[in-house]
Amino acid sequence: MKTLVAVLLISMTAGSAIAAESCKTQATDKKLAGAAMNSFMTKCERDMKASCDVQASERKIYGAAKTSFTNKCVKDSVGT
Repeated sequence: MKTLVAVLLISMTAGSAIAAESCKTQATDKKLAGAAMNSFMTKCERDMKASCDVQASERKIYGAAKTSFTNKCVKDSVGT
């Protein structure tokens, strides 16, 4: 049981570290603008959705809860 709790805490902090550097922040750091920024943001959002879907599956979240979790996760990760 303690191992399960430890794994959950580690996975939660790992997700927070990824979200700390949002797509918008990365685009700003790379000084992207115009079409390059749009392309980067689209790809980043797509990648974040895939990552959030995996997190939801790992946490065994399904149905409407998964949709809600994924939408919030993507919004937080993209930074818009």
